[in-house]
Amino acid sequence: MALELYQILRRPVITEKGLGVKETQQTVVFEVAREATKTQIKQAVERIFKVKVAAVRTANFRGKMRRRGLAVGYRRDWKKAYVKLAPGEKMIEYAENL
Repeated sequence: MALELYQILRRPVITEKGLGVKETQQTVVFEVAREATKTQIKQAVERIFKVKVAAVRTANFRGKMRRRGLAVGYRRDWKKAYVKLAPGEKMIEYAENL
């Protein structure tokens, strides 16, 4: 199943941990499609943001149980990617303004 570039990268994950990693390790964090491989994530970041990627790490998360009154449900499962930029590359624009 071939995924489009913008289907692979869903949204940036902007949290305290993500911003700390961005500043210290030149790494950005994205929520990505669960089916996406590290190679697909690397190619998508390089094509969309026009930067070189040194490494990609991924983590899978199970959806948490949530209740609203008597109704019980689960959040969806999701995947997070830590994308380390190559040395000398400019930081991706969305992360500079924070």
